[in-house]
Amino acid sequence: MEKYDLAVIGSGPGGFSAAVRALDFGKDVCLIEAGHVGGAGVMNGALTSKTMWELSHDYAVAAAVDRGYRASGLQVDFTKVKKSVMKAAKTKQYQILSQIETYSQKPGQKGSLTIKYGFASFKDRNTLEIDRGKKEDKETIEADYIIIATGSSPRELPDLKVDQKRIINSDGILNLKKFPERMMIIGSGIIGCEFATIFSNFGHTEVHLLDRAHRVIPFADNDVSDFVSGNLQKNGVVIHHTANLRTVNKKKDYLEVVLDYEDGHSTVIEVDVVLVSIGRDPNTKGLGLENVNIQTTPHGYLKVNEECATGDFDNCNIFAAGDVTGHKALYCVAEEQGRFIVEAIFGELEYPTDYSHMPTLMFFKPEVASVGVNEKILQEKKIPYKAAFYSNEMVNRTIAMRNTNGFVKVLVSDDGRDRILGMQAAGPQASAFIVSVSYLMNSESGMNEVLRSIHPHPSVTEGIQECFRVFNKRSIFKPEAFPDKIKSWAWKPLELQSEKS
Repeated sequence: MEKYDLAVIGSGPGGFSAAVRALDFGKDVCLIEAGHVGGAGVMNGALTSKTMWELSHDYAVAAAVDRGYRASGLQVDFTKVKKSVMKAAKTKQYQILSQIETYSQKPGQKGSLTIKYGFASFKDRNTLEIDRGKKEDKETIEADYIIIATGSSPRELPDLKVDQKRIINSDGILNLKKFPERMMIIGSGIIGCEFATIFSNFGHTEVHLLDRAHRVIPFADNDVSDFVSGNLQKNGVVIHHTANLRTVNKKKDYLEVVLDYEDGHSTVIEVDVVLVSIGRDPNTKGLGLENVNIQTTPHGYLKVNEECATGDFDNCNIFAAGDVTGHKALYCVAEEQGRFIVEAIFGELEYPTDYSHMPTLMFFKPEVASVGVNEKILQEKKIPYKAAFYSNEMVNRTIAMRNTNGFVKVLVSDDGRDRILGMQAAGPQASAFIVSVSYLMNSESGMNEVLRSIHPHPSVTEGIQECFRVFNKRSIFKPEAFPDKIKSWAWKPLELQSEKS
């Protein structure tokens, strides 16, 4: 039986980052993968969907006719789009494999990385059985420490069976042979809205989006949700608010989708493909958790502590990273957790993982980014705050780019310290400059420290600079002259308002 310092179940962002970080400590690592190398972070997930978004974005820009030029003979072939997406995924997969081979066991080498394919399950706290699908093809390994990084899978609707042909989830997007003429997307969260953006960008699909609530992206502030919804509709997406799916009737050449609305009426819509996008569930089944006395939550997540351990850190050798932990299902969260666990086990932690400042990117049209808390969270926690809004219509760089559809919205504490609590931004380069605000939040910088920096001109980040200046009434352009483009407001819980009065 082979023995390792660390075994990692799952080669996604959490598992791979953990395995590689352990190499830095000179450890022998076994990485176990049951499916695609890189997990959903590479295949059928973040990388493939964002590659599709980039291609659709480029196509939409090329097809635009409001910039003084018009492309002639513009065509798009879904088969070639898929090939480009797969090429991107394969590029990252072979980078991962190349690194694994570089650090495979070699004479005299301190630290090694071995990959084994199959389904892993616990025999006991230090022993894993790897099942490759055949009864006689099983292997058992031992490890001092084990990390569960098995990720998640698309959540299923109880009465709607996904066949990955006409009724698909995100894993089945690349099974499509061509652009569907009509598509119904069930679910108006981030993934549903991203795919609605992608297919509407290409302009070959009539896209319907089912929204059970009154707004898409229900966890976002209402103004951000309305911004996303309005842009989807401008892009041709038909949003069915306050609608519930009753049934999908399969016909020979099409699907009949029956929707029931909050006001009592129903609608039947004919489509070619139904995409189910209602969230994801953790992959914890079949791990043999009962053999190591690890319990899951009612939703299947693993209970972990601050060190991502499944028990008391000093007496625990089994950890978890990524989607299975129930924290934000983000690539960056999984990656950070994987590294964090290894540092906790084999080294000294320099700083704790802070989930409150994890940035989130949403690939819509335009892209939307956020970091920290939003107004809904602050109001729920009854925390007083001040807010400022600055439209990209006032920013010279976005004007020059002919791409002013976006904004910066900043929230700061209303306690005399003016600490940065959160930011939402939309428009070009939002995914890039959100990181600078995340850094400022981690350093607990206040508004005055931010205003000391001079931004280059013309740059998109000048919108951030001006947004902060709005708080102190120092902005170059004033809210009084542009009330729909530059705004500021404050909020306090009723009890504090009463005390002040």
